[in-house]
Parts: sequence; structure tokens; C-alpha cells
Amino acid sequence: MTSALPFEDRHQAGRVLADRLMHYRGRPGLLVLGLPRGGVPVACEVARALSAPLDVFMVRKLGFPGHEEYAIGAIASGAEGSVRVMSDLSCMAISPESLAAVVAREEAELARRELLYRGQRPAVPLRGRTVIVVDDGLATGATMRAALLAMHQQQPAHLAVAVPVCAAESCQQLMDVADEVICAAKPEPFRAVGRWYKHFGQTSDEDVQALLEDARSTLPGL
Repeated sequence: MTSALPFEDRHQAGRVLADRLMHYRGRPGLLVLGLPRGGVPVACEVARALSAPLDVFMVRKLGFPGHEEYAIGAIASGAEGSVRVMSDLSCMAISPESLAAVVAREEAELARRELLYRGQRPAVPLRGRTVIVVDDGLATGATMRAALLAMHQQQPAHLAVAVPVCAAESCQQLMDVADEVICAAKPEPFRAVGRWYKHFGQTSDEDVQALLEDARSTLPGL
């Protein structure tokens, strides 16, 4: 399947991406993790193609107060508390109090989604597993970096990043925290992830829940 852009939607992008991941099919302990919310439909297609179990990993972008679309960092659920990755804030007019409020709000959202998506089921241990972390695209890469640093705390045997589309520089910068970074397309100029999809509507909590429930009944067990 070709990576002609733009992708139709996240599901089609996931099928394209899966073609570049077939060398993982059949590996013992293989696990596909989607980053909610937009990464889950992509990850679902990857997990199906690889006959691998699917789960989610909780991570949240930290947005600049008043301009939340501008990422100043990200936080992820870690084994030893949340893991935070921050941009250089030296030239930004943001007070420590404002930053603390942003972090507190996103940590609360992490906890809400953890309960909503997983219920009382514990997170899957990553130690010794081959893990493929999937999102719908990479712009700055801050969200993915936070997720990877949190995952490293659990000592997976192999940690790979897989996305349909990314900024080339962000892909390069993740190579120091991942064993492999696979991207189906690296268009220039990049500008934004949504630019490379025909249909890029918001993935809802209900969408994520439905995809995970279907995966639990049709894919290999965790």
C-alpha cells in the first residue's frame, strides 16, 4: 500500500503504516500501544495487521495558557509518577503559577482517561516486551518523547515509534529514545499533522472505548 498524501483518514493511514511494520509480526511479547485519542484508530489497524494485542498509553500535551494549541511540553503516566518533557521556556512569558496550573489540569485529565479507557484493568507491564508506540503523526514530537521516557522506566526489550506522517526533524530527534522510528511519510514543509489527512475529525472518548473493546474481543490477549 502506498503512502500517497493526503491519507483518507486515520484508519487508512494505519493500514499504510502497518505495511512498514511487518518485520515485527510474530515477535514474542509484541504489544501495540496507541496514544489517545487520535493515535488509537491508527494503532488498531497496526495491531490487526500484526496480530498483536492493543492497549493505550496515557500522555497529554501541555499547551501555552490562552493558546493551548501551541505545545510547550507534555506529560505521561510513569511507573514512578508522571514524566514531564518541557520546551525551552526561557523566552516565554509564563509564570511558574500558570505552568503549575497547566500541569495540574493535564494530570487530572490523564487520570480521567486512564479510568475511562481501562476501568479497573491494570496497565499492561512492558518489561521485556517488544513495544510499538503509535500516534497519528508527529509535529514537535514532545508528546511522543514524554511517552517514551515514561515507558523506559518499565524496561521494555525493544521500543519502536510508528507514525503515518511526521516532521523529519522530529523523527530524527526521537532516535535517541527509541530503538526504531518508522514514519510512512515526511512531507516538507510539514506545518501540521492534520494537513496530511482528508478527514481529520476529533477522535472521541466513545470512539476510543469502542476500538479498545473490539480489540479485546478480536485480537490476541494482553
